[in-house]
Amino acid sequence: MLTTTELKASRRKPALGEVVSFIADTFRRNKIRFALTGAGIAVGTASLILVVTIGLTGRQYLLRLIQSIGSNEIWAEYESGAQRITSAPFDFLTLGDMWAVRTQVPGIVAATPVVKLGERIPIRDGKERDILILGVYSDYWIVRNLIPVSGRFFDRQDEEAHSKACVITLTMAQELYGSPEAAIGRTIKLSGLPFTVIGTFKERVDTLGQTEVADDTMVIPYSASRYLSDTKNVKMLYFSVAAPSMVVSATSKIRDVIVARHRAESVYTVENLSQLVVLADRVTRTLTLILLAVAGVTLMVGGIGIMNIMLATVGARVQEVGIRKTVGATASDIRFQFLSEALAISVGGGLVGVVVGLGLPFSLRFMTEFRIPVSGLSAIVGIVVSSLVGILFGTFPATRAARLNPIDSLRHE
Repeated sequence: MLTTTELKASRRKPALGEVVSFIADTFRRNKIRFALTGAGIAVGTASLILVVTIGLTGRQYLLRLIQSIGSNEIWAEYESGAQRITSAPFDFLTLGDMWAVRTQVPGIVAATPVVKLGERIPIRDGKERDILILGVYSDYWIVRNLIPVSGRFFDRQDEEAHSKACVITLTMAQELYGSPEAAIGRTIKLSGLPFTVIGTFKERVDTLGQTEVADDTMVIPYSASRYLSDTKNVKMLYFSVAAPSMVVSATSKIRDVIVARHRAESVYTVENLSQLVVLADRVTRTLTLILLAVAGVTLMVGGIGIMNIMLATVGARVQEVGIRKTVGATASDIRFQFLSEALAISVGGGLVGVVVGLGLPFSLRFMTEFRIPVSGLSAIVGIVVSSLVGILFGTFPATRAARLNPIDSLRHE
């Protein structure tokens, strides 16, 4: 039954304070039911925010992996002579191509050829081992963003002096000498020529063998690789530009320069990692959409809970509606009151969900070294969506209450 205050208030247009008072009184009478209903909305809102956070974190992680490989990196490689119908020799890349690119393409800050050679070297117990030899310029370390583990990389002075220095992979150092430190100063003979190990390295990201660097790889100066091979052809050309924004345009210009220097039927691959960036965006966006759909289902379930609890509330307050209509409350007043109660449940649950959804990432920031990205926009979207859920699923019970006949309502037991 309505109190005296509520009877007087129902004769005129209810003010905001009176609506809040009605809502608070209703909540006090149904604490557990409303709390459980709001919890469903809170879970859905928190899920929505956490899904956005997961998507941003996944994208950030993938981009960091790509940047670790070299986001400014461009490589060129001879693919084939297309449909070869002549006995013309293969049209491989040369050092001249690299210097032409450095001269004609703006923004190139580093470049190196890559010559691939194979060799069998003796190891302990009279056994031999196949290794991969890469002849490169000192810029190779910059372009490929490699990490020194022990010792040092060879520099331009080593290159100019035709130094028989080499750097080997961390895996090769551990398998041959037990540790990267123990490998420093050791001698490896290539075609009878002694090369001294001056350092060990590893790739910044495990590429799972998808690059030119294998587990058993030995890197030597390009000038020293000429002792092992008399050809001027190179397997690949690597370039690095000043900024990631220049990669796409530089890739196109590099391709034009190389194609112009070779036969028309020759095919060259000139690529960069921007495709991986696009793929990373696509993967994280798809994953986020799938998880958002799951969060949306959770909010829908919460909305159905709001509708059920409001229908039950309407059934329990039929006489109250009849009395309010009898003393002058209009159907719109009744609809607004019940819709406000549904909205209060959804917004309250949404606020709790925002606190939980933002609290977990921020807690990880403070308690660990992880810097998980947090989207403030996702919190706003969460509140808006939870409010829309309250309005959508609260409209039917509110309309049902507004259509009650006051005479039949007063007779309701």
